[in-house]
Amino acid sequence: MTADQIAQWTLAGIAFTFIVLILVDKRRSQLAWQTWFLYMVDRIYLGIFFRARSNIRCPFPEEGPALIISNHRSPVDPLAMWLNHHLAFRRAAKRVTGHLMAAEYYDIFGIAWICRAMQSIPVARDGSDIKPLRDVLRRFKQKDLIVIFPEGGITGDGINLKAASSGVAWLALRSNVPVIPVFISGTPRVESMVASFWTHSRIFMTYGEPIDLSQYHGKKINEELLDDVTEFLMQQIMNLRPVAEEYIARRDNKIDGDVLMQFQPV
Repeated sequence: MTADQIAQWTLAGIAFTFIVLILVDKRRSQLAWQTWFLYMVDRIYLGIFFRARSNIRCPFPEEGPALIISNHRSPVDPLAMWLNHHLAFRRAAKRVTGHLMAAEYYDIFGIAWICRAMQSIPVARDGSDIKPLRDVLRRFKQKDLIVIFPEGGITGDGINLKAASSGVAWLALRSNVPVIPVFISGTPRVESMVASFWTHSRIFMTYGEPIDLSQYHGKKINEELLDDVTEFLMQQIMNLRPVAEEYIARRDNKIDGDVLMQFQPV
């Protein structure tokens, strides 16, 4: 057998192995084909194009509901929030993180099927419709993961948080599901929403531990309580910011690579 033939057979073997692994992964996955395909694209796209990293392994539960709250700096953020690939080799792998999203984007031609495959929930920006909140409670009963960006839109400077809707506090108190804070850094911020998806950047996800809301349990839910809980939840997101700043400072100053190994690929 010639060297060229050996090379051809080697490449064919690699390709065959890759296809088998993909088929096995899909067989083990509980996702619909279109959702599974989007996850695989998302995983490769963010891992290579944005070099996504995180402080710890993604803490989203393997099963059961959870409310995930985060700052919002870019249209790419929802894709970054879906990288719970630590479940990739388990039966309940690749859990969908459903998002509350602006209703005006939900039915845009060409992306509507993506919104539905990712199990997004459309919501009016003016907060006049309570139906999305009811939908979230229903999804929690179905043991889903739901992501909310409490600021209601992309943050002005991408770092400091702006005032949040008290709807996130209402959901946290009414549902009594785990609430997990996340601080996103590095997702691209450009004038064009579409251009964000091909503007190269380096993403860092800072995950926090589930928030303890026991001090608010048993209290009557009123406007004052909702304001207090909203402020508390947003502070938990901001408490993660120093971890992100430490990573970025070390990375940009090119500190010894062994130091950066504590931060994991997402």
